[in-house]
Amino acid sequence: MALAKPIHRLTEAEYLEIERRAEFKSEFFQGEMFAMAGRTRLHSLIATNFARELGNRLRGIDCIVYNSDLRVKVEPSGLYTYPDLSVVCGELRFVDGQDDTILNPKVIVEVLSDSTEAYDRGAKFELYRQLSSLQTCLLTSQRQPRVEMFTRQPSGEWLLGEAFGLDAQLALPTLNVTISLGEVFANVVFPPATLRPERQVRD
Repeated sequence: MALAKPIHRLTEAEYLEIERRAEFKSEFFQGEMFAMAGRTRLHSLIATNFARELGNRLRGIDCIVYNSDLRVKVEPSGLYTYPDLSVVCGELRFVDGQDDTILNPKVIVEVLSDSTEAYDRGAKFELYRQLSSLQTCLLTSQRQPRVEMFTRQPSGEWLLGEAFGLDAQLALPTLNVTISLGEVFANVVFPPATLRPERQVRD
């Protein structure tokens, strides 16, 4: 009986060498690379709106918004990933002297999609929480004007807050700014709301 070939586990250095030459983005975790799904028009629009709104609010503050081109390493776990947006306040900390992978985001924004929502809410958020620099994680819906805010408390626990509706404002105490959901979801046409998929009727 043929024996299964062992999986070759990449080192972080091997991953970075491959990733820096690749034409598409891949996450890295425990020696394996995982190709990231392409972004839809709606996903791109919300992420761009969010970056503009946050950037405008942070003018004059020593905090900068970066898009998904900037890779983040979750140092305790070894996860390399690309948040939709990350905010760094003060000095950037890099992995290996190159300026494409940071270690110290203060805020992370993820725009949820059907294919990644379970991962973003579950395993990925669990890994994000290991970042000692991270104070706030914002999960942003594509189905409705809603942003969930998870904020680290002094006790180490994470407190959930949220804003809903195009007229809503969400205060971010971590950055001492308030964002407008009307701006985050500007020009977004939401799909009709449903509780469950419609049943198909057969003749």
